[in-house]
Order: sequence, then C-alpha cells, then structure tokens
Amino acid sequence: MLSSTFKTGIAKYFSVPETQTKWILAISLFIMVTGNLSLCQNLLKTYPVSFHNLPFLASLITFFFATIAIVFQILCIGRTTAKWILAILLIVASINAYFMDSFGVVIDHTMMDNVAQTDFKEMQGLISIELLLRLVLLGCIPAYLVIKFFPKGLAFKQEVKGRLKAISVLVLTAIVVVAPFTAGYASFIREHKIVRFYANPTYSIYSAYNYLNQEAKVYEARNTVLKTIAGDAVKTSTTGNKRKLMIMVVGETARFDRFSLNGYQRITNPNLANANVISFDNVSSCGTSTSVSVPCMFSSLGKKNYDKQAALKQENAIDVLARNGVDVLWRDNNSDSKGVALRVKYQNFQSTTLNPVCDPECRDIGMLDGLDKHIQSKNDKDILIVLHQMGNHGPEYFRRYPAAFEKFSPVCKSKELKDCTKQEIDNSYDNAILYTDYFLSEVIKFLKPYEENYDVGMMYIADHGESLGEYGMYLHAAPVMIAPKEQTKIPLIVWTGNSSAFPENHLRQHKSAVLSHDDVFCSLLVAYDFRSSMCTPYMEAARHLHNSLDHDAVATDNKGVSS
Repeated sequence: MLSSTFKTGIAKYFSVPETQTKWILAISLFIMVTGNLSLCQNLLKTYPVSFHNLPFLASLITFFFATIAIVFQILCIGRTTAKWILAILLIVASINAYFMDSFGVVIDHTMMDNVAQTDFKEMQGLISIELLLRLVLLGCIPAYLVIKFFPKGLAFKQEVKGRLKAISVLVLTAIVVVAPFTAGYASFIREHKIVRFYANPTYSIYSAYNYLNQEAKVYEARNTVLKTIAGDAVKTSTTGNKRKLMIMVVGETARFDRFSLNGYQRITNPNLANANVISFDNVSSCGTSTSVSVPCMFSSLGKKNYDKQAALKQENAIDVLARNGVDVLWRDNNSDSKGVALRVKYQNFQSTTLNPVCDPECRDIGMLDGLDKHIQSKNDKDILIVLHQMGNHGPEYFRRYPAAFEKFSPVCKSKELKDCTKQEIDNSYDNAILYTDYFLSEVIKFLKPYEENYDVGMMYIADHGESLGEYGMYLHAAPVMIAPKEQTKIPLIVWTGNSSAFPENHLRQHKSAVLSHDDVFCSLLVAYDFRSSMCTPYMEAARHLHNSLDHDAVATDNKGVSS
C-alpha cells in the first residue's frame, strides 16, 4: 500500500501537465532532430558506430537534448513572452544549422562579431536557395505555428510549478544518462571540446551572451580617453634625407599555400615572381576572422593579450605614426577598418563614388586611383597608405576577379560550396589569388617612379587564411584553439625598391624567420625610423642591418680605390 502510494506520488509529481511545458519539450525535440546534424556528425566522427560506442552515443545525444530542453524551459518562463522566444529560437536554430551543415563553421561570439560587421553586399553573397528553404520550412513555418497555437498557459504559480517539474525530470534524466559513463564524459569534455560547440542553439545562446557582454565593454571603451602607446617614440635619422613612402596592403582570406611564390604547383604569382619580392615562409595570423585579425595586427597587445575592448581604449600603430607626423591614408575595398582607422583619413572604395573600376564588383585595383595627387599634396611628410583588399572573400570567390583572370576552370559559381567539386572551388579561389598577384604588381609599378625622392616599400600581409573543404570545413572564423593551419598560416610579401634602407638581399636572409601579426606594430615604427622602448629588439635588429650596410658600403669603396 505504502509502495503504491509512493509510486503514485512520484508519478504525479513528475508528470507534465497539458501546459506550455509540453510544447517547449516538443520544440526542443524538433530542434534536436532538425538542427543538430553537424553535432551528430561530429559525435559519430569522434565515436564511430560500434557495439562498444553505441550506449555512450545514445547517452550523449540524450544529454544534449536534455540540455536544450532545460535552457528552453528557463528562457520561456514568461507566459506571454514564451511563444515569441520560441519562435525566435526556431528561426535562429534553422539559420545556425544551415551554416554549420554547409560550411562546417561554429557559431561562437567571434562568428557573431563577424556577422555584425558584415555589410549588406557581403550578406547577399551568403544568401542561397537552400538557406531560404531551411529558414522557411524549419524556421518560419514552425515559428508561425507556435505563435498561432501556443497555449496561453495556466496561472503563473501553476506554470512555474510545471516548469520546475519538467526541469527536475530533465536534470534527473541527464544525471541518469551521464552516471554510467563518467570516465567517457571526462574524456569528452577534456579532449573533444570543439564537438560541444556544434550544439544548436545552446552554444549560440551562450555565445550571444558573451558577445553582448563584450560589446557592452566595447561601447564603454569607445567612450573613454584614448591611452597613449609608445609615448617615448622619437624619430631617428638612419636613411638620409629621403622621406618614407610605404603602401601596406591588408589582404583578405589569403592562404600561404596558394601562392606559387611559396611552392604552390600552379602559377598563381606570374607577376610577383619577377618583381624581386620577398615572400616570408612562416607567418601566422592573430585570429581567423577580419574583425579580430585586422585590429590585432595594428595593436601592440599581440595575439596572447589581444582583447577588443582593450585595443579600442589605446592607440594602434597608425595612431602612433600619425601622432608623430606621418601622413596616414586608409583606403578600404572591404567592409571597413574594424576600428583601426577611426582617427586618420579614411576612404570607402566599395562604391563607384570613389572607385572607378566597378563591373559591378568594385575591384581592388581601383584603390590606386588618385594616389599620385594625394602623395604630391604631402610632399613634406612621410606617407603611409593602407589598402584593405576585398581579396579572396568567400564563398563567392568567382566574383573576386574580372573574367580576364579566369585562368583555371571550370569554376564554382554557387554560394553552396558543397554543391561544387573540390576542383571547381580550388579553381575559383586560385583565380582570385591570381588577381591579387596582378594587383600587388601594379602597386609596385605605382611606387617605382617615386624611388628617386622617397624611400619606398610595399608590405602585403593577409588577415587570415581559408578552409576549402579540408576536414569538412569551409570559409574561416574557426575558434583559434582548433583552427586548421589553412586558416592561420598566411602570406607576407615585401618589396623594398632600389632606394630602400632595407635591401631585398638582406631581408631575404630572414625569409624563414618565425613571424606573426604580433610583429606588425613595431615593424611599422622601425620602418619609419621611430625609436621606442617597447620596440627595442626590433630597433637592435634594424641597427645591426644598417651597420652591415655601412660595412658593405665601405668595403665596396675600398675595393674601388684599390682597383
């Protein structure tokens, strides 16, 4: 009798009434089934189906479902707001699933920052038929049904009681499925962290919280007094009376291994191969997205200490140069400077207003238009010109070059990279690299007439690389901790001209040095002959180089006298 009463009481306590709670559980299951293909695929890669792995796989899938359901029960506590929150979650989950399934990306706070800084034109390149179908069938239609038929709910106390019962059941379920596999879960948490990132939409909810928290701090940073960096910077005179003229090209989505200068079997650099450039062998990026890598490379913080909020609160390299008399111009054929060029002259070349080469895609080569006039107007100053490329921005690589540069074919002309063959993707990507080769060679041609009066130079460095299907991944912005080398090993190409204080033959001796975006800040200061305590190692290297040059010059003079 007592046992029967106890069982009845337990069953009554854990029963889920016909309230909003059941709807939330059903929607959680719907999203688990329709929106977590990438999660399940990654679980199966980690634990292939076998008699031994099957119980643990069932435990993991049940655990992830319970987690989704618990989060939804908590978020939908309000009786009147629950249906709207669920509708939004359905739409968000359908979009997340499309990008994770199609490109292998993770929806973390960096990806959210990337999306927030994507302009309308870039967004258009990501919209496809499959995305719209998923959005409508798995997002909008279910969301509409929820809004129309979702129950009003019971009285607040009863509804909360029902939620607490459901959460209790779900927590108990999670404990029951985890308990037999504690060692397996310990290994899973420690060794396979990346797999958890594919949990949809729980991980993106967590990431959204981190992103909003970060943006609140960024807003605060933008409204604080800018911290002076390299305040002790002073000009030295190591290169005679010549003024400095450098064009720094910030590349977009360029892989080191797709440049024939670096050993790629295809000839993607026919122009640069004959331009006496130095292509460095071992350079890594600060991040895997433009929104991280661009501000990071100009910051003095370095990859280890980089923080968006901290970077916005202090001067970057071009701020330091501008404060010390260097004329800085930033021309952008990408989305924007990601906060780097807020205090220098900035020009947007994404429209025909400034860019004369749009067909209708505005080409990088258009950024050279009118630069002669700009330089002539600054004839008493050192000059730095930054050109931010569209480069190889994906997934529509075929749009990044004019038809004349379609050397490799057939090409992928779909936004759905998974619908193209690997060869088609490679062809379109390599054609875009071919166009970058042309653009950089034109930058060098532009600079050459200035060698007589200026100490000239060009530096090209990409913001990050790109995945082209390796390991099932496409595009970029993978978390740095697990990002493949295709997204982090980047090209760095330097041309110094005949009149430079850093001759090509001397720099070439260091082409295999281990470098990264961390080296950009001090390299810019040294290139413009500024001495600062924070760049002492770079100053020492520069002084050693100049002493070597002086020694070579004396040796040459003595040889001439003796002969």
